[in-house]
Amino acid sequence: MAKAFAEITFTPSVKAAQERYGSREQNEFFENATNPGNTIDKRVADFMQARDSFYLATISESDWPYVQHRGGPPGFIKVLDDRHIGFADFRGNRQYLSVGNLNANDRVSLILMDYPNRRRLKLWGHAELVHKEDNPELIAQLQSEDYGAEVERGIVVRVEAIEWNCPQHITPRYSEAELKELVAANGLG
Repeated sequence: MAKAFAEITFTPSVKAAQERYGSREQNEFFENATNPGNTIDKRVADFMQARDSFYLATISESDWPYVQHRGGPPGFIKVLDDRHIGFADFRGNRQYLSVGNLNANDRVSLILMDYPNRRRLKLWGHAELVHKEDNPELIAQLQSEDYGAEVERGIVVRVEAIEWNCPQHITPRYSEAELKELVAANGLG
């Protein structure tokens, strides 16, 4: 279990809520864990690199959270080492809310979903914007082959905490490709 997760998220007000609703004792398990839970092992790396999307949360200068969907082909999230991930920031609607927020506050949270298998991975970290003119080699490493979207910049996240979340309320959903696989595997196509 992830000690770093508890250090980041179990604020005094969270602990008070846990106490009030009767889960404080069970959640002390996270705080007493010996594994910091802030490195990317093979299981986490494989899960991340199989995703074709995730949700990215940033914080604005007015202290409001902002959550944005990020997508690309499976494998567009690159594991750079055991504490860093990166991804190409593809051109979108050009509002630059996440990018602007990162210019003022580098804290991020990511939620990566595997809807068919009802799995969810949460990640907290510090993000850095990387521009092609500053590091063309890294931008090339983050580019996904055979994906035509324009890369405006890269985003590298230093992982501070990782936590798997319970599948209890995840409704299975399937992409078109996943549905085609299921249909073919069951001889329905």
